[in-house]
This record gives sequence, structure tokens and C-alpha cells, in this order.
Amino acid sequence: MAFMPTQCPSCQSQLQVSKLTCPGCGTQLEGSFLLPELLFLPREDLAFVVQFVKSSGSLKQMAKHLGQSYPTVRNRLNALIERME
Repeated sequence: MAFMPTQCPSCQSQLQVSKLTCPGCGTQLEGSFLLPELLFLPREDLAFVVQFVKSSGSLKQMAKHLGQSYPTVRNRLNALIERME
């Protein structure tokens, strides 16, 4: 399954969800829905966040999983936090 786009391919504006559909019964909801902030992260940052959660927030475990030093992983997390602010 493809990642959901978050930017318009034509003008690069932020896309907005306006319709949700249940694949089981076909029920559809229409309106204006906010996208979660995490969806706007690049794929590699989103993968980092997912692994961080799976590691119970342990940077030591993250460093081991990624094969990187603890300071490198800490710096990556700090940069990610800074971009989200």
C-alpha cells in the first residue's frame, strides 16, 4: 500500500482529508479532517519514530538496532524534535 500524500502534486500546498470510506461496509464520511502531525514527516523520520516507540523510547536500544552510536541517535532525535516545533 502506498503512503498517503500530504502535499498537492500540482502546487505543493498541504492536502486536507475530506472523505473517509470503510472498505468493509462502504460507509462514507465527508467533512474536513486534520491529518496527524506525524504523517508530514519524511518516511525515514517516520520509520525512526516507529522504531523509537517499539524500543520503548530507549535510545540505547535504538542505537543497537540502527548500528549507530548513542550520540548519533540522540542527535537525530534532537533534530527531529526541532523540525517538528
